[in-house]
Amino acid sequence: MLAHNLFLAWKSLRKNPVLSLLMIGAIGMGIGVCMTTLTVYTLMSNNPIPQKSDVLYAVQLDSWDPNEAWGEPNLPPSQLNWRDTQALLKSDIPKRQVAMFRSGFAVQEPSNKLPAFIAEARVTTRDFFEMFDVPFIYGGGWDAPADRDQQQLVVLTKKTNDKVFGGTDSVGKTLKLDDREFRVVGVTEDWKPTPKFYDLNNGSFAKPEELYVPFGLIEPLQLKSFGNTNGWKPEQINSFQDFLNAEEIWLQYWAELPDTKTREAYQAFIDQYVREQKKLGRYPRPLNNRLTNVVDWMKVNEVVTEDAKVLLGLSFLFLAVCLLNIVGLLLSKFLGKSGETALRRALGATRLQIMQKNLVEVGLIGLLGGVLGLLLALAGLQGVKQLYRNYEKLVQLNGELLLVALGIALVSSLIAGLYPAWRAARLAPAGLLKTQ
Repeated sequence: MLAHNLFLAWKSLRKNPVLSLLMIGAIGMGIGVCMTTLTVYTLMSNNPIPQKSDVLYAVQLDSWDPNEAWGEPNLPPSQLNWRDTQALLKSDIPKRQVAMFRSGFAVQEPSNKLPAFIAEARVTTRDFFEMFDVPFIYGGGWDAPADRDQQQLVVLTKKTNDKVFGGTDSVGKTLKLDDREFRVVGVTEDWKPTPKFYDLNNGSFAKPEELYVPFGLIEPLQLKSFGNTNGWKPEQINSFQDFLNAEEIWLQYWAELPDTKTREAYQAFIDQYVREQKKLGRYPRPLNNRLTNVVDWMKVNEVVTEDAKVLLGLSFLFLAVCLLNIVGLLLSKFLGKSGETALRRALGATRLQIMQKNLVEVGLIGLLGGVLGLLLALAGLQGVKQLYRNYEKLVQLNGELLLVALGIALVSSLIAGLYPAWRAARLAPAGLLKTQ
């Protein structure tokens, strides 16, 4: 029966192509707009590390201005200063912990055949790679002594390794960063968590850095931050050491706390640390230290903007307007075939069968409109990609979203077609047959 109804639905669409194209176009426009905004919204709110998001915590210490909170409502700063970072790194409570910031180097490959180029770097502690499940093609991260002994080691991304070493195994080879020789210890696979949850200060959807170097090199090489640096009080900073001793915040800090007991112990540790600092005249604000997991961290930092939420709502309202127009077109179409409907009723077709036949036709319109909507959505996402270069990861329709689009198109068209199909099935055949 379904195959027969599909055949009849296809014949009906071909019989009145203009009306059919109007309905398919309306569905397509609505789905195209919805899927463009829904795709961006879904990937903006994506959990970037679902396997560990409940055990990774951003560490916040409220070292800010006593007269004004960092953010509302009463939010502590999202970064730490050098002095506090050094103190926290001494704790053995977390399973893993990472202090880091964004910097950069002038890169020169060994043969000097390739012109030097500037590459962004993440200066970080050794736990970064295991803590955030960074995949490797060759080698791995550095060991614990590398940070302590200030070893000049580097981990390259696949892109940088392809550029400098032609994609070969470069572990053990050297390259120059700011005219200093660094030895390669690992090459990462393409790793682009979206959003870039571990450093939302420098762009929620910014690309990962192109290389990684040990945290212990900050002091001997006087590495400068390429990211956000903030302070709340005037300080005399005449040297790099003055900068390290200042209350300026510029470092991101994460801790891996595998269970409630560990988290509570670490919370007690950072609270006690701040109490001790208060005795030294620091931390003038009330105790307000926080440990925030990945999902909540993205909410705190408003990764999904209010504009994105509003646009998503407006896109579904646009789809609803399209469906209202389709209701009118379907009423016109089905009531215009009242003579055919009356004949089928007279030959024994039930009202349910008439309704089923009409809904199959509506479903076919919905599927065709869904396919058109996907094409329009792909075009819309390409437009977003051209306008916002940093949002490339947000303009990709995956298989799940493709199914969602077709599902929305089918369900919404069937909802729109329920009333017209019911009205057509309720027509009395006797009076209609007399008029034919």
